[in-house]
Amino acid sequence: MNRIGQRQLSDVVERMVPPGLHFYYPDGDGPAFWQRVRESKAYAADVAEIKAEGKRLLGQAVPELTYALFSLYAKQGSRLEYERVYFERRRRLNTFALLGLLEPEREDYVEELLNAVWAICSELTWCLPAHVGERRPVADTIDLFSAETGFTLAELTLLLGDRLPKMLKAHILELVHRRLLLPFLEKGPYEWEEAEHNWAAVCAGSIGAASLLLLQEEREQDLLVRILEKTERSMACYLKGFGEDGGCLEGLGYWNYGFGYFVYYADLLFKRTQGELDWFSLEKVEAIAGFQQKCFLGGNAVVNFSDSFPHEQVQLGLSRYLAGRYDSVQSPPSALRADYRKDHCSRWATALRNLLWREQASNVPDWPPGDYMLEDAGWLISRTVSSAGIFGFAAKGGHNDEPHNHLDLGQFMLAGDGEFYLSDLGCGEYTKDYFGAGRYLYDCNGAQGHSVPIVNGCLQAAGRQRKASVVEQAISGQEARLTIELAAAYECPSLQSLRRTWRWHKHELPCLELKDVFVLTDRPDALLERFVTLIRPEQAEDDEGQLLLDRGTLALKLAYDRELLRLEVTERIWRNHDGEDEVWYTLDFHVLRPERHVELDFIFQFVRR
Repeated sequence: MNRIGQRQLSDVVERMVPPGLHFYYPDGDGPAFWQRVRESKAYAADVAEIKAEGKRLLGQAVPELTYALFSLYAKQGSRLEYERVYFERRRRLNTFALLGLLEPEREDYVEELLNAVWAICSELTWCLPAHVGERRPVADTIDLFSAETGFTLAELTLLLGDRLPKMLKAHILELVHRRLLLPFLEKGPYEWEEAEHNWAAVCAGSIGAASLLLLQEEREQDLLVRILEKTERSMACYLKGFGEDGGCLEGLGYWNYGFGYFVYYADLLFKRTQGELDWFSLEKVEAIAGFQQKCFLGGNAVVNFSDSFPHEQVQLGLSRYLAGRYDSVQSPPSALRADYRKDHCSRWATALRNLLWREQASNVPDWPPGDYMLEDAGWLISRTVSSAGIFGFAAKGGHNDEPHNHLDLGQFMLAGDGEFYLSDLGCGEYTKDYFGAGRYLYDCNGAQGHSVPIVNGCLQAAGRQRKASVVEQAISGQEARLTIELAAAYECPSLQSLRRTWRWHKHELPCLELKDVFVLTDRPDALLERFVTLIRPEQAEDDEGQLLLDRGTLALKLAYDRELLRLEVTERIWRNHDGEDEVWYTLDFHVLRPERHVELDFIFQFVRR
């Protein structure tokens, strides 16, 4: 959608229809919808999960957000202590709001809901400590979660109607104005307003959505115009972060997050303007909508470059909404539905729409096979289906200044039967240093934690100029092939060229050939090939020159030349996003006789045990 001027936007706002329950329910009939949810087998698992949470939370005191918890981030850089309590409060709000809609006769649910609303309205700030700084007063700060909270409360005032006391409604309206709408207009600009990643979509989208729900009087039209004008600019900035291929460099989790909030806002905007303002008509938006179906490598294993998780479920509401919008978007397998309790951030907008938007049926057992070259992102993804199972391969180029950047040019992964054999560690525990000067000392972020070469002791460096160039790409029914030039990724003056070629053979049991060609001006002291896995490797019984990564019925056999390479296996520990320690292994192949020109070949063959 092209930007429109303030005068044109003012005309559109004048013609807007007021928000109502018809934005959410067929014929605006909320009770009928929730009765169908209670009685339908299609929703049985969702309802059981929500009720289980209600049983767990019922009668518990609302956990306190103390100053001691808030101050931990400033004192020691840790986030999890405060955030666990913060998100538990949102879980209470979501759970009792949904239970109150499902079973309106339960007075205990209503009481718990009102207490949850009151508690959140009483918070000093809706921001997380990690997003509050000295540059801006706390009262003027807007982050992802403050914006989400305002959107949530605005939506609840509409959906709950008269069941929410007038005093609480008025208080919510006052808080949303004071904490979001007015600072957005008067205390900015905020850094995220022109961000080309999820912050623009979530912050601006939530504020825009809240304004569409709360501002409906004629006297509020000017305020709504001003908010939407800024929101529309931020949404355009968000879309600039994508290439025409629709690839999300932040990974599938952030696609669900950022693009999800883009869609939630765009849907409300479309409905209030009766289709006059339609982000969904853009070809790029359709391309982005198709990103999810390309990411799955079998089962719930997904391409997890950047700060992403290796296993994901789908948000059925968002997924089926997009499938209903676009013929090119596939409806996901129902088996991949995300459990209500899975979202550790407890996002109301997502949880609600997983119920509202999932009417379209889907009986497919898994995603179909597919090969995708995301040319702007520099990713090759192949999902191969045979009588032996589902197998996945993904490799990346790109550059080393991407959102949630890792030093990972040339990184690749292999999956079979929904499990990884060569892995990307993905997303570590978020701390102050994780997004600070020490970012690349974390193994999950630095080159040392990826399946990429180490050249004469040099790891990859950060920066937009540290990039990979695609030399060749080809996809056929039998093979997917990609060659990239990696020399620019390294601060190694003697490195003239480093070409990495993957050939993915789509046999019944697939095979990956990897070839690296090093060209240097001087003889290096050391050349090292590193591969990353979560599986303890073992020697293949049938060949001393082969390594086995075994998960039971399926294994990956790694063949290499023992005359050229010496293998070193190291068990290591990293801390995952939940703050838990996990074991991983580096398979380091040392070149025995480093020369100015070296060619190395590896074969990764899936085998049944």
